[in-house]
Amino acid sequence: MATGSTPLQPLAGDFKDTIALALAQEEAVRGFAGAAVVAGVRSVFLVGCGGSLAGMYPAHYLLETKAPFPVFHMNSDEFCRRRPALLGEGSVVVVSSHSGNTKETVAAARIAREARARVAAITRSADCPLAMAADTAYTYDSDTTVPAPRQVLMGQLAHALLEAAGAEGDYTGLRTAYEALPDALYAALEESEGTNHAIATALADEDITYVLSAGPNYGAGYAFAMCYLMEMQWKHAASFHAGEFFHGAFEILTQDQPVLLLLGEDASRPIAERARAFLDAHTRKVHHIDTAALNLPGVPTHLRGEISPIALAVVTSRLARHFEAVRGHDLAQRRYMFQGDY
Repeated sequence: MATGSTPLQPLAGDFKDTIALALAQEEAVRGFAGAAVVAGVRSVFLVGCGGSLAGMYPAHYLLETKAPFPVFHMNSDEFCRRRPALLGEGSVVVVSSHSGNTKETVAAARIAREARARVAAITRSADCPLAMAADTAYTYDSDTTVPAPRQVLMGQLAHALLEAAGAEGDYTGLRTAYEALPDALYAALEESEGTNHAIATALADEDITYVLSAGPNYGAGYAFAMCYLMEMQWKHAASFHAGEFFHGAFEILTQDQPVLLLLGEDASRPIAERARAFLDAHTRKVHHIDTAALNLPGVPTHLRGEISPIALAVVTSRLARHFEAVRGHDLAQRRYMFQGDY
């Protein structure tokens, strides 16, 4: 149960500047991707743990949808132990860790380089072990603004690989959409403050919350359940794919079961809308976060689906701050993580 409340943390002062820093690395990202494609890309691996792995899900979805080469999305430790058959010369391996110290991800970078893959790291700072283990690193230099720049960097890299490989796409329009993100995402945070407070207040003392999402937005749902509710709030939660929900999990639903549904504006939206129709009919405690309700100024209408996964990651990270305030449970509090060996 909630033990009290604390003041809501203000929106991060470095939010826009941190996204701008990520955007400023586009030329370097395009250079890396272009060189990889010229040399020949046989496979791409997106590797990380926890929230870093979840944050790569939109890029995985995008590449798997449009790329002429196979793409894999994998936990770092499993990557190390599995040693995929397609890993080798011609592979591009993207490793992600906020701290840059995640031992499994550092090991994955080293294994990938030993296999003669090209390795790019996405992390906080250029002097961390992960950055030094990779061929190149893209950084965002912030501890307070993380999901937005991390997904911007991943998105830029995914689109750069596709553009270099000749995949069809509105790359000029996408650059316009990305350039709008510092202001567009900050506006999304401001617009969603009321909704986020209402959701956190309603779910603060619930025994378990299910989180549903689909398509490129699945990572945001998974991260919110596992990283924010379970890890940072010590609350029982589970994440389900909104389509898979109808193949077993929906039998647990009652009128009093809380569910949070995330909806984006990409091709998977009908999956989430089907779930919304069912949830609205079968539980009194359903809550929605829908990017269609956000203005996202400067983002071309036909490209909103490309941006909605980033918007959902940003809004749900702010939702975690509202849980912190309503419940009085510091997001940095841990029982085990970072407390010793495990």
